[in-house]
Amino acid sequence: MLRIAVPNKGSLSGPAAEMLHEAGYQQRRESKELRIVDPENEVEFFYLRPRDIAIYVSSGRLDIGITGRDLLIDSGADAEEILPLGFARSTFRYATKPGTASGVQDLAGMTVATSYEGIVAKHLADNGIDASVVHLDGAVETAIELGVAEVIADVVETGTSLRNAGLEVIGEPIMKSEAVVIRGTRADADDTVEAKVQQFLRRLQGVLVARTYVMMDYDCRVEQLEKAVALTPGLESPTVSPLHNEGWVAVRAMVPSKEAQRIMDDLYEIGARAILTTAIHACRL
Repeated sequence: MLRIAVPNKGSLSGPAAEMLHEAGYQQRRESKELRIVDPENEVEFFYLRPRDIAIYVSSGRLDIGITGRDLLIDSGADAEEILPLGFARSTFRYATKPGTASGVQDLAGMTVATSYEGIVAKHLADNGIDASVVHLDGAVETAIELGVAEVIADVVETGTSLRNAGLEVIGEPIMKSEAVVIRGTRADADDTVEAKVQQFLRRLQGVLVARTYVMMDYDCRVEQLEKAVALTPGLESPTVSPLHNEGWVAVRAMVPSKEAQRIMDDLYEIGARAILTTAIHACRL
């Protein structure tokens, strides 16, 4: 049975559970449940603190897990990312009072306050910067005002809270994070477990594709088919079927959902009609 770690709370929890449900896996009904078994899919889910998941997975007690890329790197655990999941995206950056520094090269000899000590220490070391790192839990914006540090490093979304604290973002992003599937770097799974891991990844990849594409159907004249196919090439090739009315064909292809409206406009301009889009609920490529 495949043993999977899943975030039990926070910004990762809800989207992870939704994706797993779309992939056909049973999920917990109450937030107090810490473990459930999905016998039909031969999977056991463990609901853990997102920050702890990389540690559990690297220990080999659990086969794979879902956590944030930032939490994986910050943990220093012997685990690796094997599939990005496209949600819970964030950017990690330095911030300080205006005029203090303009980039990471100016941080030598300073103290940086952060909740992600592992990420910051690695980034400073990678850039050859000798600076001190102070670990703080929770919001770190007040660390500079209270004299704990000259610089902070934190997740930045709009930057509003930093500006309200009189701080500005400096330099390039330290890293960009999102939810990822991880496994231990020293994992030595048997063939059965490895097969289940690959099946799990295929299912999640299918959800990602289904969220990214829609199925488009339309009718067009045979003489306009090449132009239409150029607009909707599909993944390998569109399906083309003759219609009862001579000179007309029906075409079906997957198209990127964010481009669907523009493609429909372009198809209409070349004479295509009965243009429909349908949501995709599951997919295997």
